[in-house]
Amino acid sequence: MDSAEYERKIASRFATFDQDGSGYIDREDFSTAARAVLAEFGVTARSDRGQAVFAGAEAFWQGLAGIADVDGDQRVSREEFVTGAAKRLRDNPERFAEIARPFLAAVVAVADEHGTGATPAAAARVLRVLGTAPALADQVAAALAGPDGHVSEDATLRAFAAYCGVDPDA
Repeated sequence: MDSAEYERKIASRFATFDQDGSGYIDREDFSTAARAVLAEFGVTARSDRGQAVFAGAEAFWQGLAGIADVDGDQRVSREEFVTGAAKRLRDNPERFAEIARPFLAAVVAVADEHGTGATPAAAARVLRVLGTAPALADQVAAALAGPDGHVSEDATLRAFAAYCGVDPDA
């Protein structure tokens, strides 16, 4: 894949993070995502699981801003995302795991409503509430299920990393 095609794919990922459509990714986008997931599963923000989601969202925002917010304005433009975050994350997938894992782990825990593991149906709910088209959310969630029929934190992290640019062919 040539550089221009890669950058086009990564630019399309930008909207995943820009939850409010402002043209920038900022702290509020991560808070919006956290609130949406908690509301979907009826989990209060003040609960332990709710606090873990917000703490994970903040850690994810801080990590992304540290990688991509070149001008220090506390927001990541589309250009900063394409030229900064995606390329750095592609070159260092371990860094992606470091910044994304707290949020994704907390979200998977919220989606695990019965303490037996998150189901594909619960994973699809998360994806839909974060803006994924329903048919695609169902397809992706089904693909994340392991042999036990549940969606693991590791499977979620690998898929999210691939989608966000570490593996642009995903």
